[in-house]
Amino acid sequence: MKKPPDLLLDTLRAAVGAAHVLTHEDPSADLAAWEQDWRKRTRGRALAVVRPASTAEVAAVVKACAAAGTAIVPQGGNTGLVVGSTPDASGTQVLLSLTRLNAVRGIDAANLTMTVEAGCILQTLQEVAEKAGFLFPLSLAAEGSCTIGGNLGTNAGGTQVVRYGNARELCLGLEVVTPQGEVWSGLTGLRKDNTGYDLRDLFIGSEGTLGIITAATMKLYPLPAATLTAWAAVPTLDDAVALLGMAHRHLGAGLTGFEVMGQFALSLVARHYPQMRVPLYEQSPYCVLLETSDSESEAHARGRFEALLESAFEQGCVSDAVIAENLAQAHQLWHIRESIPLAQAEEGLNIKHDISIPVSRIPAFCAQTDALLQREIPGVRLVNFGHLGDGNLHYNVQAPAGGDAAAFLRDQEDKVNTLVYDQVHAFDGSISAEHGVGELKAAKLPGYKSPVALQMMRAIKQALDPQGIMNPGRVLAP
Repeated sequence: MKKPPDLLLDTLRAAVGAAHVLTHEDPSADLAAWEQDWRKRTRGRALAVVRPASTAEVAAVVKACAAAGTAIVPQGGNTGLVVGSTPDASGTQVLLSLTRLNAVRGIDAANLTMTVEAGCILQTLQEVAEKAGFLFPLSLAAEGSCTIGGNLGTNAGGTQVVRYGNARELCLGLEVVTPQGEVWSGLTGLRKDNTGYDLRDLFIGSEGTLGIITAATMKLYPLPAATLTAWAAVPTLDDAVALLGMAHRHLGAGLTGFEVMGQFALSLVARHYPQMRVPLYEQSPYCVLLETSDSESEAHARGRFEALLESAFEQGCVSDAVIAENLAQAHQLWHIRESIPLAQAEEGLNIKHDISIPVSRIPAFCAQTDALLQREIPGVRLVNFGHLGDGNLHYNVQAPAGGDAAAFLRDQEDKVNTLVYDQVHAFDGSISAEHGVGELKAAKLPGYKSPVALQMMRAIKQALDPQGIMNPGRVLAP
């Protein structure tokens, strides 16, 4: 007589095909790509990796798991940074991979929307939109492997939030499989719909704890006539904030990106990727990467950009700057910025933070928190960079030079996190800006989220997922 897990596996094989239910019992199956998180901090063990190819198959899988009381962990490209999409070590959870749901269902040119399945790679969506003559502006370092379902599940941000907003602002409608295996078809392309609660926003950012996003209707924009990129050296973070204000005044809605990078962060790129020529970083504590898009012409965009930088020089908030002369140079500058996390990984294990602070308070936050960390852990190195335009910093902490990085992570992570999160809270910020909560921050959340907010979140979770089978232990700690 078969045991319950074996009966469930038989049902899952019938739902999606035996070839798409992978288990450890199959000697040819290597599940590491699904079971290990991107940062290689942990590896779980799944009962099975199940790979449905349609919304109907997802619904069938969820119904089977609900009937068996088996937990489900949804996963897209597995590029998350907070251990939110890999199974635990129990060997009892079903890992639901959505990468086979990768169709672009259609583009509505007049409505400026595209409807896509959750497993579509972000870069593919960008390319499909551009081929059709449109811009899909969501852009982040992992865009070659992350999926739009994961982007929506974590409400991803990226480099153009200052102009276009997070994934939430780019989404008009969703298709979702509920924890009971029912399908909510909410793929509307409407920009106005006030018929009750906004269910779309409930699922965006829920990290798979309330249901499984299987498709989405996303906004498109006209392709800009020109896009220009500049790299500027600034003496202080206060000067960077001043430059941001000037950029808003000079460029208006044309400001699409505004990134800040600390000197040490850039020095890691120069050290570990010497083939890259990192401009200006040796002469200034911070550098800023600015991008502007223009609907008229490159000449018009360049004129406004040059006027901005000239004014910034006069006011002393920029000490030097370069404007990319062509698209290849612009890509090189962005590649330097996007290589900071990779260079930090080459330097050794580190403590990552994805925080948001009101832009006006970022200089004071960094000054105070830098000093506290240096006092508590002498020699600690700060890898500070991020999306200053929307107040999101990746305020990462590296072990002292020559120290044991693994021991530093093991012995100091909780202390460092508490210090940084307490400072974030004191400055009216958030301990997660765009990466999500996942498992890494779930236990910390109650210390920085109001009890009323947590009570409402738990009530929503209980109402939608009373069995608690959707990505358990993520966002809300047990």
